[in-house]
Amino acid sequence: MIKGKRIFLRAVTPDDLPRYVTWLNDADVAWHLKTLPPFNLDDETDWYNRQRNDPRQLNLAIVLNNNRKHIGSVSLLNINQRDQNAELGIVIGDNIHWGQGYGQEAITLLLDYSFSQLNLHRIYLRVDASHQAGIRCYTNCGFKEEGRMRQSTYHHGQFEDQLLMSVLRPDYLRGESD
Repeated sequence: MIKGKRIFLRAVTPDDLPRYVTWLNDADVAWHLKTLPPFNLDDETDWYNRQRNDPRQLNLAIVLNNNRKHIGSVSLLNINQRDQNAELGIVIGDNIHWGQGYGQEAITLLLDYSFSQLNLHRIYLRVDASHQAGIRCYTNCGFKEEGRMRQSTYHHGQFEDQLLMSVLRPDYLRGESD
């Protein structure tokens, strides 16, 4: 368990899977996830069984400290120990908690863990160029734009650019986010 001020991160459990099904089938939640609903419990159970035995993935539930409510997840994907990097993924699935800073706190907790415990050097992500709230959150966490992948994703009937962003351990530890 990784504890923060308002949330903690813990391993995903089978009891969490019905919430993931609900979230992933919600069009507002799934908008920037590039998922293809509908999802069912069998799909999520298959995902759970694959990811929990994959050393290249770390998927953690985001849980509120005050009432133990599971509101989302934050993940490291494609963990590459040789090159000391991984891709970040996050979803606040319970949309009543959007815009309250829980995603930023979860990312910060995961970055602290990634750099201090996993000895990673670089965490990167891809984000839709139109996802201004996400870009603002990532920038506040120290991510810097590395480039733009033009029309790299087909999303809701049109091609869209994605930004590639990353944060490096030396910059993060110095508190540099410019």
